[in-house]
Amino acid sequence: MTQTIAPRVRTLVLLLLAAACALLAGAGPASAHAAVTGSDPGQGAVVDKAPARISLTFSEQVALSDDSLRVLDPEGKRVDTAKPANVSGTTYAVPLHSGLPDGTYTVAYQVVSADSHPVAGAYTFSIGAPSKTSVSVSGQSTDDGVVGWLYGFGRYVSYAGFIVMAGGAAFVLACWQRGSGVRPVQRYVVSGWVALTAATLALLLLRGSFTGSGKVADVFDLSLLGQVLQTKTGAALVSRLLLLAAAALFIAVLFGAYDKREDAEEKRDLTFGLAIGGVVVAAGLAASWAMSEHASVGLQAGIAMPVDVLHLLAVAAWLGGLGALLVVLYLAPAGTPVDAPAVRRFSQVAFGSVLALIATGTYQSWRQLGSWSAFTDTRYGQLLLAKIALVVVLVGVAWISRRWTGRLAEAASVEVPEVREPEVRKKERVGARADGADGAGDVEAAAAAAGNGDASGEGSGDASGEGEGGDEAAPGRDTDEQPGPDEAADTERAAQLARQQAARDAAQRKRIRDADPNRFGLRRSVLAEAGIAVVLLAVTTVLTQTEPGRTEQEAKAAASSSASASADTGASGALTLNMPFDTGGEDGKGIVTIDLDPARVGDNEMHVYVERPNGRAFDIPEVKVEFTLKAKDIGPLPVVPDHLATGHWSANGVQIPMAGDWQVDVTVRTSDIDEVTVSKNAQIG
Repeated sequence: MTQTIAPRVRTLVLLLLAAACALLAGAGPASAHAAVTGSDPGQGAVVDKAPARISLTFSEQVALSDDSLRVLDPEGKRVDTAKPANVSGTTYAVPLHSGLPDGTYTVAYQVVSADSHPVAGAYTFSIGAPSKTSVSVSGQSTDDGVVGWLYGFGRYVSYAGFIVMAGGAAFVLACWQRGSGVRPVQRYVVSGWVALTAATLALLLLRGSFTGSGKVADVFDLSLLGQVLQTKTGAALVSRLLLLAAAALFIAVLFGAYDKREDAEEKRDLTFGLAIGGVVVAAGLAASWAMSEHASVGLQAGIAMPVDVLHLLAVAAWLGGLGALLVVLYLAPAGTPVDAPAVRRFSQVAFGSVLALIATGTYQSWRQLGSWSAFTDTRYGQLLLAKIALVVVLVGVAWISRRWTGRLAEAASVEVPEVREPEVRKKERVGARADGADGAGDVEAAAAAAGNGDASGEGSGDASGEGEGGDEAAPGRDTDEQPGPDEAADTERAAQLARQQAARDAAQRKRIRDADPNRFGLRRSVLAEAGIAVVLLAVTTVLTQTEPGRTEQEAKAAASSSASASADTGASGALTLNMPFDTGGEDGKGIVTIDLDPARVGDNEMHVYVERPNGRAFDIPEVKVEFTLKAKDIGPLPVVPDHLATGHWSANGVQIPMAGDWQVDVTVRTSDIDEVTVSKNAQIG
């Protein structure tokens, strides 16, 4: 039976892994987690004179290298003159040669976002008038190709290894302590440790090429490895390796001294110590992801990181324990079946893990999406919907497993006392028959020996003339009584029969175990759970490599505002906003115009013009302007301009601290009681 079931299990697991790999391969390159929200000059812009520098604004802090920002002329030659630098907030710039000729220029950027993912792209702008260019802006993503695929696969294996190792160890300590001496369970946990260690080493080597050139040849470049070790991601990977050394010691004790400990009190103390140490190591390993990925940046990072750790631990306890249970149900020896109380304890652990996942997952979803529309309008939201659907299906199958667990416990409490004694008597009868078969040859030999003795006694007189023949019979009988080839053959045959009987007994026990419909149903449902869990892990891995919905929507809004503002922007770069107003009083209608020059981060000059609907300038008692950057919780920043002439106000030194999608609010008062505030969004910076 084992030889029949095990290949099926391996085949199913391989098929599920293949499906998961196909999902990873079909996911395409990882989306950027830091989005470009602004640029100067803007994408596709045509400026009258050559700018002194090029600046890009991102949605979050990014890490730069010497070649992170490159500006290429129409012939493909670089025209930037120094290393890129952070000029303010999330805006980064690179200076250009002076006196650049007219034509189309290409800006290529390649940075690493704060949550460890590479961001690459390119756009063009023109000086004077557009021209032909030999520079291609396609294929700029470094996470596309062999290195990107290997890095994504390494992330999947690292998640899977952590879940298998941590969840398997938790299953042994919390649910089935006898499992510490079961070889398949030991192999299961150790394989998780090996997978996580190998994947971490591979990610450390691949990291430099993954965030840089994307070339396979650079994987073993020691200079790149040195640069990686100085980054947040490199520190997280090294910390993970150190914690894996502690995990190796934990596993050695769990499957060594712990399994051999027989004293109940000592084993209880060791269980407590291993539980505390295991939780600390597992939490540290989970933190190596939380400190370097989504949770470490954005809103409420101080809360998001411990929530992410709890989320990963709950996943490991549920899915890793589920894998351990599957191994026990299918591959454990017939003499060490998992008992119903152990399955029931795991069911309770899994239920608690699901509750923790619901709570932490809800918080993470709110943090990464920010709105209901992001569920359907962003790739992150769509993947999250797929993950939620898989979790719902998995919980449904787990509920079926819980029912089988209850039936298994009932069957164990009712049927075992009635079946065990007849089975023992059956084994005794089988053993008695085996003993009889083993001794049959000896009985026949003894009977033959007794018959020979009677015949010699009764025929002594008849054979008196054959006295020498009778004398020769005695030595013959003495020789037969010594150990000979026949007795050696009988001993070997008895041993062979004993081995066959032991094999038959084991097979019989396994048939009885497998014939239990409750255990069979539990095995089937657990196998289904494991299959869904493999696909769920693949979706989760792709999700961690996808741009959060909140960031994607902010980038789209910034691009839209930039395009809208570009229509009102002159060639000099000044921003012009026209906003109709109506205070409701007499002469309360008009148009207020805001001119901001140069509409960049830093000092700006602002002019305000108020006109009647017919275009004629007129004065009003008061006009005020406020700037608010809601995405970064900056503002409102009030500006009160000075009156210069009829319908004209001005303010110098207007400070814009950060580039982004700013809301410009203008308050117009046309009398003592008639006042209105009009607003318009614009990309500044």
